[in-house]
Amino acid sequence: MGEPRKRVATHGVTCFSKMKMFLLALTMAYLAKSISGNYMVSMLTQIERQFNIPTSVVGLINGSFEIGNLLLIIFVSYFGRKLHRPIMIGAGCVVMGVGCFLISLPHFLMGRYEYEKMISPSSNLSSNSFLCSGNRSQTLTPTPDPKDCEKEIKSSMWIYVMVGNLIRGIGETPIMPLGVSYIEDFAKPENSPLYIGILEAGNMVGPFIGLLLASFCANIYVDTGSVNTDDLTITPTDMRWVGAWWVGFLICAGVNVLTSIPFFFLPNTLPKEGLEDNADVTTSDKEEKHQGKAKKEKRGITKDFLPFMKSLFCNQIYVLFVIVSVLQMSSYTITFVFIPKYLEQQYGKSTAEIVFLMGIYNLPTVCIGYLIGGLVMKKFKFTVKKAAYVAFCLSLTEWLLFFFNFMWTCDNFPVAGLTTSYEHERIHQPLYVENKILANCNTRCNCLTNTWDPVCGDNGIAYLSACLAGCEKSDGMGINMVFQNCSCIQSSGNSSAVLGLCKKGPDCNIKLQYFFIRVVIGSLLFSISAIPGYMVLLRCIKSEEKSLGVGLHAFFTRVFAGIPSPIYFGALIDRTCLHWGTLKCGEPGACRIYDINNFRNIFFGLPAALRGSSFLPAICILILLRKFQLPENTDSSGTEFAEMKLAENQSECMDVHRSPEFENDGELKTRL
Repeated sequence: MGEPRKRVATHGVTCFSKMKMFLLALTMAYLAKSISGNYMVSMLTQIERQFNIPTSVVGLINGSFEIGNLLLIIFVSYFGRKLHRPIMIGAGCVVMGVGCFLISLPHFLMGRYEYEKMISPSSNLSSNSFLCSGNRSQTLTPTPDPKDCEKEIKSSMWIYVMVGNLIRGIGETPIMPLGVSYIEDFAKPENSPLYIGILEAGNMVGPFIGLLLASFCANIYVDTGSVNTDDLTITPTDMRWVGAWWVGFLICAGVNVLTSIPFFFLPNTLPKEGLEDNADVTTSDKEEKHQGKAKKEKRGITKDFLPFMKSLFCNQIYVLFVIVSVLQMSSYTITFVFIPKYLEQQYGKSTAEIVFLMGIYNLPTVCIGYLIGGLVMKKFKFTVKKAAYVAFCLSLTEWLLFFFNFMWTCDNFPVAGLTTSYEHERIHQPLYVENKILANCNTRCNCLTNTWDPVCGDNGIAYLSACLAGCEKSDGMGINMVFQNCSCIQSSGNSSAVLGLCKKGPDCNIKLQYFFIRVVIGSLLFSISAIPGYMVLLRCIKSEEKSLGVGLHAFFTRVFAGIPSPIYFGALIDRTCLHWGTLKCGEPGACRIYDINNFRNIFFGLPAALRGSSFLPAICILILLRKFQLPENTDSSGTEFAEMKLAENQSECMDVHRSPEFENDGELKTRL
């Protein structure tokens, strides 16, 4: 009698440690995928400038990840549970690494980055061919070269980035649904929220590392090591600057491959937490039960699919939760993908500065919020009803705080001919037509009107080029070049200008701090509500349908939110562009400056509307949950289920194939 007890106890300690090992490995996988995911989002503006593409194409590149994830999400979510889940997760990590490497490949296949400029460091500066001078129309008239056009077409190598991001999405597919279902199957019900909170915390530490990596790489010139950076006429704050985006993707590729290794040594099944110390259940009994269950699942690998689908679609709470998720995910995706671009344009900061501030202010708060949410769920053992109310109230409060973003705003960059007048300093006028770029002070200069090589005058107004500022002389080299005798600059000084846009005032920096304080409070509320909200999803579906339910939830959020939202929102952002960059062929490239007022209204208005509409189905969920009869307490062993009685109009939907332990006259049993 003593020997079996000894065997069971030893086996219990081993399995308990393996559960912790799986949680650690899965947390590292979450960490790795979030590093590469957030690094990708942070580098979108750099990729946009590198390949001279509009924002709508950038949205397509970002959406390609969701497309790749979508291709396999249902298959992996359902059939993956029948296979070896840890090995499938490990294989997914390897595929993600391959995708990250493919994203970095265009840097090694294409030539050096050539930004749009009128000043050539290799040219004879004494000629001042880029300054205001008469009788020079032919010198400045662009002559498109067919060879240059072919080169521009070849620069469509952004497709490599899109395909690599798609492959990265394919690789990430098994991590979340199979990992969560594995924890739900073998962890105690009261431990499951804490474990998922730990996963989400790891999912937020990864973005912090990814944003720091992005901030570091964005400060390094894309072709560093192969060009003389002293000859550059741009700085990281310039709209034409491209950082070394490819370096981070090589690092992400290695990290993802390394995190895959532990999964190939983990078992497919584990005894349920809390049952391994039960002396009445011997090891052989457990093994026979697991083997019999595995054989039964393999025989029913396709037979259960359609009944499970029907059961999920007839689950009113599940369907409403999917609608809420689609609306909120659309809002979140829009904000997350384009916030670096918005903050650059709104507050005049570089990508490196913005990404660093996002990491410092936002991510530690979100990490703490996820842990608090998981601990609160474990401490108070929330029922589904309580969890839903907590998630709703916190999310509603965060949404109301979101409207404060409209308060802390800055004006457009003052650019003569685009956002302000030549004649009057700091007087902002409505959108200009192109011929307004020319004025009496520069018509004699025979300047190009479509070239973006801005200079900042000592009157605080920027001009599209030194020529359009009417400058006749220049001193210095590279970024230190100073232009003098500028006829369009009306000031009490010497009418000089320097390279780049004029910096925004100190009040703009203060408003940026207020913006991030609001972000900290909103992120804390949102992240605390995330775990209770996710528990509503997991508890409203039956145990055998959980993996498929999580996968379908991810499928719909990707189809209706993750893929289309960055594309249509990118197209809306393009409509606010004031000046497009120009390719060598004369075709428009990436946008250089936006009408920040319209940009702001779209950037905050559309997400606020989407989030606001999501509260209607959320209220319906609360109403449905009030009809359920829930017990006051739950069994901590996790072997008992709370019965939630559905409304009568749903009873016919529940008459589908189900396991014998779930047949009970139309009652939906959810694990609490």
